[in-house]
Amino acid sequence: MIHVKITVKGEPDTSPFTRIFSYPKKSDEEIFMNSAIMIKERLDRNLKINTNEALIVYSSYIVSELGENRPVEQIQKDSYKVLSPDQVLIGVPETLREMSFEVKLDDKPTQIVILDTPIPVSDYILKST
Repeated sequence: MIHVKITVKGEPDTSPFTRIFSYPKKSDEEIFMNSAIMIKERLDRNLKINTNEALIVYSSYIVSELGENRPVEQIQKDSYKVLSPDQVLIGVPETLREMSFEVKLDDKPTQIVILDTPIPVSDYILKST
């Protein structure tokens, strides 16, 4: 069983939103993992992904790391390696400034993983003409 609840905070002027990925059966888990594999194949072809696809990539990363009993602190520390600004569409890094994952795997207790600016946000420099 995989249950992931993600609360996302983006730019200060936008409202936070929540996504839930719930896969109660083993066959449902395969759908989740196959979706992540398909998205990673798109990345391998140098195609950029959108916000929802990025959420699936991060969710599969966290689920697999927790499944391997990695410490939450290590998962958070390594999260910057998952996606780069060049792999996502414009606006995705700004939309995913902070993500809070509540993850329940099988019989394990719910774990919380918070990613703060996992995809670097460009600093836009305004020049006066």
